[in-house]
Amino acid sequence: MLRSRGFWISTASTVVFLVVIAVLLLTAPGIHNLHEGLFSVQDMRAALPSVWDGFKINLKMMAIAEVLVLICALGVAILRGLPGPAAFPLRVVAIVYTDVFRGLPTILVAIFIGLGFPSLGLSVISTQSPFTYGVVTLTLVYSAYVAEVYRAGIESVHQSQTAAARSLGLSYSQTLRFVILPQAVRRVIPPLVNDFIGLQKDTALVFFIGVIEALQAAQDYANVTYNLSGLTVAGLLFIAITIPFTRLVDYLVKRDRRRTQAAG
Repeated sequence: MLRSRGFWISTASTVVFLVVIAVLLLTAPGIHNLHEGLFSVQDMRAALPSVWDGFKINLKMMAIAEVLVLICALGVAILRGLPGPAAFPLRVVAIVYTDVFRGLPTILVAIFIGLGFPSLGLSVISTQSPFTYGVVTLTLVYSAYVAEVYRAGIESVHQSQTAAARSLGLSYSQTLRFVILPQAVRRVIPPLVNDFIGLQKDTALVFFIGVIEALQAAQDYANVTYNLSGLTVAGLLFIAITIPFTRLVDYLVKRDRRRTQAAG
């Protein structure tokens, strides 16, 4: 009874809040200018083809970067967890890498890569397309974040698992491959998906280095028509991709919670 009453009170308060916000917006003196400048249906339809073509670049960049991030981040996480004094330099490199690229804003990394690499004058590194530099930027930044996610998953596996595997004669690499990583990866899937939501949105930042993606296409439309409705189209396309990822995270978290409760 109390739970049902609380539900209805929460629902009613939410509805009242949304109605108040809607009234404030609809009665604002500049609501017509906002509608014409950002939510013009005619301009949204006109901008959609070019923005959609740009958004396909965002999706392609996201797919390639995600694969590279999964591989590179796992390598960094493994390097950081290597035991023994001989592996100390590798651990230092991994720590410095994660600290630096988690500390730098993605847009700065994009500028450093997109403008710095072509200036080096090297035959391979300096002659790539802006798209490639964008993928490199996203891979470098998000590998640092995902490496920490992997490391947290690896460290969450109890040390008794490692001891048991080593007592059976498995080497360190075999223990990591067959015992630790399968358990660790299952545990970090929800935060991995969360990171990829951020990666998908950050593909819009590479327009600074010349990639004609959705945001750049929307700005090009605005420069010609002096109307920002193309940006609204770009935002809706990003939301359309983000929401399924968000619901997937919710499902994975609930499934993991049910599994933990059943095991307990």
